Amino acid sequence: LRSSYATCLRSNSLKNSGLRSDQTIRLKNYYSAKDYPEHLRRVHFFDSEHDQHYVFLTNNFSLPALTIAQAYKERWKIELFFKWIKQHLRIKSFFGTSQNAVKTQIWIAISIYVLIAIVKKRLKLDHNLYTFLQVLSVTIFEKIDIYRLETVNDNINTLSDSCNQLELFN
Repeated sequence: LRSSYATCLRSNSLKNSGLRSDQTIRLKNYYSAKDYPEHLRRVHFFDSEHDQHYVFLTNNFSLPALTIAQAYKERWKIELFFKWIKQHLRIKSFFGTSQNAVKTQIWIAISIYVLIAIVKKRLKLDHNLYTFLQVLSVTIFEKIDIYRLETVNDNINTLSDSCNQLELFN
C-alpha cells in the first residue's frame, strides 16, 4: 500500500477512542491497482477492550473515521449473531426468500429456542439445552410426560426401539 497522504491523530481524545490513523491510500500491486485504481481509505483502530489492532479499508470518505471503525465493530457483532443462529437454531432452509419471510422465520426459531430454554429452566433439567432440544425433536410425536425426558439417554434408546415406529421396508 502506498499512502498518498496520512493524517496521524495526535489528539488525546481521539487516541483514547481507539482511533490511531486515517489515511487515503492507493493500491500498488499491479493487478489490484488495475482492478481498483481509485483511492481507498485506511482506518487504523485499536480495541483496548480486547487488546487488538484493526485496519479497515473502505471507499467511504464522507463518514468520520471513528464512525467507520464503530460500524465494522458492530458488523462483527452481527456476524457473531448469525454464527449463533447457524449453530443453535438449525434453520436448514427458508420457506420464503423475501425480507419479511426470512425475518419471520428467524423470529419464530428464536422464539421456540427461548420457550424451550424457559421450559428447561422451570423443570430444572440438568442436561444442556442442545441435548434437550434433540430429545424434543426425537419425541415430537410421542405422548410422553415431559418430566420423563429427564433421563435423556434412556429415552432416546427406548424410542428408537419402540414398537410404535412404522417400518418402511417390512
